[in-house]
Amino acid sequence: MTFDLSPLLVEDAVRAALAEDLGRAGDVTTQATIPAGAGAKVVIAAREAGVVAGLPLARAAFAFLDPNVGFEAWVADGATVAPGEIVARIEGSARAVLSAERVALNYLGRLSGVASLTALYAARISHTKAKVCDTRKTTPLMRAFEKYAVRCGGGANHRFGLDDAVLIKDNHIAVAGGVIPALRAAKAYVGHLTKIEIEVDTLDQLGEVLTEGADAVLLDNMRPDDLRRAVEMIGDRMVCEASGGATLDTIVAIAETGVDLISVGALTHSARVLDLGLDIGIS
Repeated sequence: MTFDLSPLLVEDAVRAALAEDLGRAGDVTTQATIPAGAGAKVVIAAREAGVVAGLPLARAAFAFLDPNVGFEAWVADGATVAPGEIVARIEGSARAVLSAERVALNYLGRLSGVASLTALYAARISHTKAKVCDTRKTTPLMRAFEKYAVRCGGGANHRFGLDDAVLIKDNHIAVAGGVIPALRAAKAYVGHLTKIEIEVDTLDQLGEVLTEGADAVLLDNMRPDDLRRAVEMIGDRMVCEASGGATLDTIVAIAETGVDLISVGALTHSARVLDLGLDIGIS
């Protein structure tokens, strides 16, 4: 499967990251120690097993500093790598390679970590119809990339922001005056292409949703027995999502209740960076 990132998002993000790292004077260490004409051959390799994500950002980091730097990916985003496996080879200006190294590895390690954690969750529930999906609990200004990494790891994306879908949560319900008033207000406000999902935490609330209708329902912090009953009540009338504290230890029991989606904030807010290393030789 091929995964795509907007080139415009990549360009803006990498430019800002390089500006943050290079500051006003540039890479003074590299400028002081490396001759202007020196070349370098670089290998980026995995130091532990995982799933790769973020190669377009890594490639862009080197290209921004020198468009003549060659970047050859040996794997694709979404690929599983073993310890010691080569991820990419880079060749060109030693100054550009050394100055872009940390930005490239920061993106690649962070996003590969998200993809790797997602893959662990997805593997646990592969025997069910459920898909693991992300949330908006993302690093500020990194959401598009972290959600991309979730896809690379075999997960699904929830909404990207507050503007692309309606998700009526418990606080909305409380202020709106109940499940049915909140749903009716949402339906009156949004266009026909905007999906409406509503969060419930009791089967009684679910009954109200089924009476009024919605595109999806989020079953919040329900025990497996209640989730199973909720799935029976819903049938095929709407998408059924479970949410609330799912872990690698509990996600199987949740998935086996028959829900369609399980949202897991940990995919993006708690993923550990995948250990990737860069080895360089000056030529």
